[in-house]
Amino acid sequence: MLLPAPARHLPGLLLLLWPLLLLPTPAVPGRLARASVRRLGTRVPGGSPGHLPAPETPTRAPYSGGRGAGVCKSRPLDLVFIIDSSRSVRPLEFTKVKTFVARIIDTLDIGAADTRVAVVNYASTVKIEFQLNTYSDKRALKQAVARITPLSTGTMSGLAIQTAMEEAFTVEAGARGPTSNIPKVAIIVTDGRPQDQVDEVAARAMASGVELYAVGVDRADMESLKMMASKPLEDHVFYVETYGVIEKLSARFQETFCALDPCVLGTHQCQHVCISDGDGRYHCECSQGYTLNADRKTCSAIDKCALNTHGCEHICVNDRNGSYHCECYEGYTLNADRATCAAQDKCASGTHGCQHICVNDGAGSYHCECFEGYTLNADKKTCSDIEEARSLISVEDACGCEATLAFQEKVSSHLQKLNTKLDTILKRLQVD
Repeated sequence: MLLPAPARHLPGLLLLLWPLLLLPTPAVPGRLARASVRRLGTRVPGGSPGHLPAPETPTRAPYSGGRGAGVCKSRPLDLVFIIDSSRSVRPLEFTKVKTFVARIIDTLDIGAADTRVAVVNYASTVKIEFQLNTYSDKRALKQAVARITPLSTGTMSGLAIQTAMEEAFTVEAGARGPTSNIPKVAIIVTDGRPQDQVDEVAARAMASGVELYAVGVDRADMESLKMMASKPLEDHVFYVETYGVIEKLSARFQETFCALDPCVLGTHQCQHVCISDGDGRYHCECSQGYTLNADRKTCSAIDKCALNTHGCEHICVNDRNGSYHCECYEGYTLNADRATCAAQDKCASGTHGCQHICVNDGAGSYHCECFEGYTLNADKKTCSDIEEARSLISVEDACGCEATLAFQEKVSSHLQKLNTKLDTILKRLQVD
């Protein structure tokens, strides 16, 4: 590789490192994870956590502050943000937290029938800034987030979770009931160690159906984050080194709360056709002439000939591509509708072989006849003149008569000679 001109004058060690310096820098600065902490997974129906493995090749453009058109639509949620505004969180850092919340809201479909959002602000005391049923408009919701001010003392994370469970995730506060199948999700953001017990209250919240995500910043205690988060921890615990990069996590939550469209992403595994049903669900269908197999993914050619749904009047023939075509019995031709058959007119086609007259029998067959004065020969095709036949018979009869008469005359001659001899013998006997 030819190095740029300035590089050719660098010291030897730097020359060795030059190719590494040319590598692109990571898209997200700083460490986003510690041990046992990974990026967000995807949610599966019913609110249970799941994990989406990173694809080998990109399936959509990088996050740019909004959802990819035609790829993702956020599934309805009852979402509560529990944000730490203790003294350790500086005003500028708290502004970063509110920006983080606003960016997640940007990726969601907000509305009474879609995602509802509440914010619980906590330090040594807990304040519910607004409930799930307070705002149904995205713009008003983001304005309310921007107006939140820090409380400035203590870090009572356990009390904040308990307050959210008992006062925010209630039907009276706008949460939808268990029959709605709407997931209840809480995102806790903190930069310190809780000053109260969080393990038991977090366990009760999760047992009541709340899914907990823990986001730690800077001095956040990792063990406490794990106690507050749902399982699996690698999908629910996150850490960033500074509030300056917390906004980067909004794209990760977009992946979690979006209903990814497998048909668009190409991850459906349907052999023929993928049909999107919304909310990340889909079903497979088959091309015409095929039927869906028991695995609901692959397709098999339909044997319409065996099903007797083909409509062929005579013969149905299966084709390899799952279709079929009709054919006719011998002596018939396929009509323009490609299904029914018509008897062939061999008399009209001139392929009958009759010497005189061809007569159609109406079933694709025919027979031969002769003109008047002729008779049909044994081959059922050719004809002979009747008078000629009679003359031949007469000649044959005449020949037969002459032969008979000649034979009769010959016999009579012999009888006469015998009689003469007998007379001679009798006379001699009489003389003796």
